[in-house]
Amino acid sequence: MPECVSNANQPKRERKLAAKDLKSLFWPIVLFLLVVAIDQATKFWAVSNLANRGSVHILGDFLMFTLVYNVGGAMGTRFGSSTYYLVIALILLPFIIYYIYRYRNRPILSWPLALIAGGAIGNIIDRLRLGRVVDFIDVDFFNIGFLGLTRWWTFNIADAAITCAIIYLLIVAIFFRRHFDSEEEAVRAGRT
Repeated sequence: MPECVSNANQPKRERKLAAKDLKSLFWPIVLFLLVVAIDQATKFWAVSNLANRGSVHILGDFLMFTLVYNVGGAMGTRFGSSTYYLVIALILLPFIIYYIYRYRNRPILSWPLALIAGGAIGNIIDRLRLGRVVDFIDVDFFNIGFLGLTRWWTFNIADAAITCAIIYLLIVAIFFRRHFDSEEEAVRAGRT
């Protein structure tokens, strides 16, 4: 007979679980939408205000706004056409979204993954709309002559979000792995 009682409450439990899942996805969704919105707004501004102009100096030669259209990938990579990078992004995006959902209760993972997904969507929009990505942030971080460059690669907000999130995830994976593994074991055992 206890089975009948638990089955009667099943839909109510599922609704509570679904509401909890949605609540834990709130901040990843907010971060995702913010990256896409800020990225697209700043790219629109850059195209409207920087076209047919040279570099606009913001902080001397350290920070400039220079409109560049990038058909390749991040950091000047050119493994293929713009379509190649679009296809790769479209293949990887569902996996990133899956992991955002899977780790929705783990902000240490879901938030940076949301930044990566937002950045990917921002650049996908450009590739679909223009056939290339709008870049405009031109920074001279440090002497990178050993890479054969005089300045850092020009980038955009989407690129910055992706890069910062990847660096953060690498730091977590390298320096906080033990803590992360013990939390994961606790979650699997049902203790948290």
